[in-house]
Amino acid sequence: MESYALLFAATLNAGTVLALAALGLLVNEKAGVVNLGAEGMMLCAALAAFVAVVHTGSDVLGFAAGAGAGALLAAVFGVLVIWLNTNQYATGLALSLFGAGFSAFAGIRYVQEKLPERPHFAIPWLGDLPLAGPALFRQHPMVYLAVALVLFLVWFLWRSRAGLVLRSVGESPESAHALGYPVRWIRLAAVVAGGALCGLAGAYLVLIYTPLWVEGMVAGRGWIALALTTFATWRPARVLLGAYLFGGVTMLQFHLQGAGVEIPSQFLTMLPYLATIVVLALISRNPAWIRINMPASLGKPFHPGS
Repeated sequence: MESYALLFAATLNAGTVLALAALGLLVNEKAGVVNLGAEGMMLCAALAAFVAVVHTGSDVLGFAAGAGAGALLAAVFGVLVIWLNTNQYATGLALSLFGAGFSAFAGIRYVQEKLPERPHFAIPWLGDLPLAGPALFRQHPMVYLAVALVLFLVWFLWRSRAGLVLRSVGESPESAHALGYPVRWIRLAAVVAGGALCGLAGAYLVLIYTPLWVEGMVAGRGWIALALTTFATWRPARVLLGAYLFGGVTMLQFHLQGAGVEIPSQFLTMLPYLATIVVLALISRNPAWIRINMPASLGKPFHPGS
């Protein structure tokens, strides 16, 4: 039972990376903007966070640097697609390629660097409980922040006026513009906020999940996060559930290897990506269900006065 508790804890740890990135992309898409550059933003944010902690020793500054790097790249993307009307899909792919190349080039000298001793967290009293303690109450604060963020987004998107305006921009930007709302600025704010969350995901990956820097360490998690938004039909709570599901699949490979299961390691490594393909294939069997839940203006440019 102790090993299962540790497996569950590792699932939460792995799922948090995907949850933060997918929630950021969900905010983007609720405003009607598709950003395929999550992989590149996470890589640059991971490098920024790692460099900040190596030189300052502060995890707080590391997370701030990661969020700032993600927000900065997202802002550039937002200006290109919202004001200059470049193609959202092509620009997102270019951002992803740029992030992969730039992080590999700029991060060469940090490959051998080591982070300061990593802190260990535990909620007093609760962390000492049998089974539940190691499974739930010895996590990094960012794990609990991801859960709190889901609750906030549920309230924000469906219970607040600002959330209603954001969703209206994603559903019918022409109507929102006719009512006097600055559609472009709202979309830019959503894109920057989503980029900051992707940056936090990259920072968490490099500082907590795998505390080291290597080229390409995001390893497709940005694309899995993008798939999660569709899997969750643009619902924050389902995003969190899906993130933990994929996190569990990721951790299962290590658990099976540790248990001595005679399965080729290459097959176990591909499990998370295979699960992504299977889920998307199953969802695609009912395109009408996706269209009902998808923001109506997702991926469509908006031209004021046209």
